[in-house]
Amino acid sequence: MSKCIYVVGIGPGSGDMMTEQAKEILEESDVIVGYTVYLDLIREQYAGKELLSTPMRQEEKRCLLCFEKAGEGKQVALVCSGDAGIYGLASLMLELGKGYPDCEIQVIPGITAASSGAAVLGAPLNHDFCVISLSDLLTPWEQIEKRLIAAAEGDFAMAIYNPSSRKRADYLARACRILMDHGVEPERACGYVENIGREGTRAVTLTMKELVRAEVNMFTTVFIGNSESEIIGGKLVTKRGYRI
Repeated sequence: MSKCIYVVGIGPGSGDMMTEQAKEILEESDVIVGYTVYLDLIREQYAGKELLSTPMRQEEKRCLLCFEKAGEGKQVALVCSGDAGIYGLASLMLELGKGYPDCEIQVIPGITAASSGAAVLGAPLNHDFCVISLSDLLTPWEQIEKRLIAAAEGDFAMAIYNPSSRKRADYLARACRILMDHGVEPERACGYVENIGREGTRAVTLTMKELVRAEVNMFTTVFIGNSESEIIGGKLVTKRGYRI
């Protein structure tokens, strides 16, 4: 019987934002597998472990490496930034796990960018909200556009992941225009946070018409309020509905 494989969300990067459960799992593991950037965040803390990585876009190879090491009788942890079940590798591991019935897979939650970034900005997700990624690497843009329209028409607050990259420099502006075409007013309260939980964290509050011109990078999470959201004292606040 192979040892358990843990799929671990390590949060935004700083050790104080990793759960105690995640820390215990990593301490107990013989092998820690992950994308190089994520391993660099914990390399010093777990230097005595066998640390294995694969480059970006080799996620399946990374997962199969976990099964290979587990087959050697080692306890394995696969680390993901934020929460492993939110744009992480938990689903791929469970899919591939069908071919390895002797391996038990457990998912260990982590603090995702939506919640950690929201805390920096104030309370932008304090009512019904949705999370949408603008990366079209695995999802067609047409599908992303449908989800943006549905979120706008449903008046959801939104957390936007992967808003920009070198190849997708205009995607956030495109998304903002789609939202404004479907009822989101130019004065809608918005915000974004760069490098959440890491050195150089920066938070900005602004309106939708300002957001459409904002330059953000791949380490940024964008927040768009609903029709009742406000910027209060420099914080982005989505009201819960209390009468005060």
